[in-house]
Amino acid sequence: MDLTTSQLIAASGMRAQGTRLRVVAENLANAGTTAETPNDLPYRRQVVTFRNVLDRELGAHRVDVARIADDPGAFKQRFQPGHPSADEAGYVLYPNVNSMVEMMDMREAQRSYEANLNVLETSRSMLSGTVDLLR
Repeated sequence: MDLTTSQLIAASGMRAQGTRLRVVAENLANAGTTAETPNDLPYRRQVVTFRNVLDRELGAHRVDVARIADDPGAFKQRFQPGHPSADEAGYVLYPNVNSMVEMMDMREAQRSYEANLNVLETSRSMLSGTVDLLR
């Protein structure tokens, strides 16, 4: 594998982790939202699924986002009878977002992004060193 291929593979990993970070940020931003009416559902947590893709042009495998899907987990319920979106029993549905899980996902995505960035910077440095040797 040449250095250009490693840069392209690292860049695909950075794109995938960037998408994951965006989804985590969206989940955290909507963690406290409720439905507008008692019959509506609140925000549902999103999860990113990755897939391994064979890039025939590169002759290597790279990572890609397979899909962004709803997390089927149960919504949280809180007893708030005065809330505008409370049901007949006085319960309000809140998103199925756990801030601690989202923070762990964010750290993992950040570390993966940084690892791919290090690969990109190292291969760029090696290419630059090779060009300097050839002068």
